[in-house]
Amino acid sequence: MKFARPDHISDPDMLPQMPVWVTSARAETIEDEVFLSGAALSCLHGILGQNAVPHALLRDRLALRAAEACVAFSGRFERAGDLRDAMHLLRPGNLPGPAGETCLAWRRAVERPVSIKALGRALPTLKLGQIATWLDTGKGAPVTRAAMALEAVLREAPRADEAALILADAALAQALSWDHVVPLLAAGLKRTDLRQRGHDLRLACHRAVTASAVEATRLAVDLARRAALLKGVAPKLRAKGAGDAVEIFLTQDAVAPSALPLPDRAARRLCDRLVDLEAVRELTGRDTFRLYGV
Repeated sequence: MKFARPDHISDPDMLPQMPVWVTSARAETIEDEVFLSGAALSCLHGILGQNAVPHALLRDRLALRAAEACVAFSGRFERAGDLRDAMHLLRPGNLPGPAGETCLAWRRAVERPVSIKALGRALPTLKLGQIATWLDTGKGAPVTRAAMALEAVLREAPRADEAALILADAALAQALSWDHVVPLLAAGLKRTDLRQRGHDLRLACHRAVTASAVEATRLAVDLARRAALLKGVAPKLRAKGAGDAVEIFLTQDAVAPSALPLPDRAARRLCDRLVDLEAVRELTGRDTFRLYGV
């Protein structure tokens, strides 16, 4: 199944919203679940085709949510703030730890267009042949294909939740002709859902896709508005390298001042200036080792 690309919209306030009947409906049958997941994906597909949406930033933030879910599935207690610290405050030569590795895998999975090679980079412990085989497992509608890929991985590697969910989202993206992986399944599934098989797993995936597509659409619209504000204040920034810094903020969930193409003091001043202009937010609540994001 392929969805046509929508006409481009550059004004964030004109972006389509998820229909209220999708968010408020109560599914009573499997047919209801399939219909709602299709409607939610259709609306999200329309959003993903819009120029106003900062696509890389949206995927990076959804990757963080997916990583947080996978960490919880493994029984660990790190949350979004911990994962951000693990990724952005590492000293050279240090390892990010298990939770950080999970976050890194998801970030790599969404960075590049969907391909076996790109997925192999995100999941270096898997062989490319394995990845290709699992992606080709699914047949039928997009969510069904994703559920079948998820089940195929978990059948052969029962503890590989992270890899299974990344490949399931990749299968979903391919079925929808999306260029990149858009993390949806992990954040919408429960730990017990991953032990389901067949019809029960497909039903859980439909529910997960509906819930996550609704949240992803809301997030996309919010980020589009925030990105427009950041672009609007960019001409007021006089620091050399400020334009490149703005581009970094528009592609990453969180940014440390040290990652900006400015001297340390100038980078911190720029971040404080952007916070004053309400163009970015400080994400940690700390006085030191701060992180910033749109």
